[in-house]
Amino acid sequence: MSVESRGGRAQGRRGRQEEAAPPRGPARPPRDTARPSRDEAAAALSRLLAPAVAEAGYDLEEVDVRPAGRRRLVRVVVDADGGISLDDIARLSETTSELLDGSDLMGTSPYVLEVTSPGVDRPLTEPRHWRRAVGRLIVAPLTEGGQIEGRVVAADDEAVEIEVVQKRRGKGAGAGGGKAAGPRSSAGGSGGSSSSKGKTTGPETVRRRFGLGELGRGRVQVEFAPSSPAEESRSPAQPD
Repeated sequence: MSVESRGGRAQGRRGRQEEAAPPRGPARPPRDTARPSRDEAAAALSRLLAPAVAEAGYDLEEVDVRPAGRRRLVRVVVDADGGISLDDIARLSETTSELLDGSDLMGTSPYVLEVTSPGVDRPLTEPRHWRRAVGRLIVAPLTEGGQIEGRVVAADDEAVEIEVVQKRRGKGAGAGGGKAAGPRSSAGGSGGSSSSKGKTTGPETVRRRFGLGELGRGRVQVEFAPSSPAEESRSPAQPD
């Protein structure tokens, strides 16, 4: 969700700035001084906007400034535990626009303001990100190597609990080079003669707890609705 608005203070001086800036030569240093780098502009805007966003009850997740033709796009990403509605975005957009228009951080350049909620591709890096991902299927690298994929079932400021599919191993499969006593089963738990023929069971799952320092940048996985009642009966940790 996003609402766009144009910065008002910068609009009136655009023509004069464009005429006064030669395409090359010694005019470049002054122009760079008047227009900070993307990172510098984003950091300054974050310091300006963070208190107002927090006072309104939201988290300022990201501020990005990038060229958009002759203007600049100022993208402000906000979030909250209960999610962000379109009305919330509209109110925050108005507040943000007033703060930008009342400051000189954007210089004399025209810009377009976009206030939006984070997309599903937002990396999970902070405790609040993991908390808001409860119930979602995620994949994350492990700091000691490998990765974990499963469903987040709980999260706090120190750790994340993830339900993962446990791979089953047949205890008697291939042991000693002998033949199995009965038909082989890919989901079999024991290699004995007692058979579970015709019995269908879902995958075994286990809950694992990871400290936040053990997890890298997690990603929420896109899931699609199950196409049949049989799929609906699968374990919540099993990906579609």
